Amino acid sequence: MTAFEISRGKLSIFKSSDQTERGFCKDCGTPLTFHYVESPRIAIALGSLDEPEKVEPTIEYGIEAKLSWFGKLAGLPGDKTTEEDNPDLVAKIAASNHQHPDHDTEAWPPAAGSR
Repeated sequence: MTAFEISRGKLSIFKSSDQTERGFCKDCGTPLTFHYVESPRIAIALGSLDEPEKVEPTIEYGIEAKLSWFGKLAGLPGDKTTEEDNPDLVAKIAASNHQHPDHDTEAWPPAAGSR
């Protein structure tokens, strides 16, 4: 990725060591970035992007800490999240959701009562 832009708000920083910074959203807590302070490069959490499907990884970092079973994930049976097996809970979560949506919006946070 050659371009990176925060489209809303300001990146909050947690200095996890004297050499590293972790960027996150101060409003919802979403982890966004990892950065060695002496490097011009920044690592971005793919799941935090508006369209992560468009950014195919070309390298895997941190392989020394990869769990031994990670390579087997693609072969496991799959299951969906609560959207199908608990629609009442999903409706309650949607009615009280405090997280930013997974897409840009005209205004954030929404005006009171507009959810």
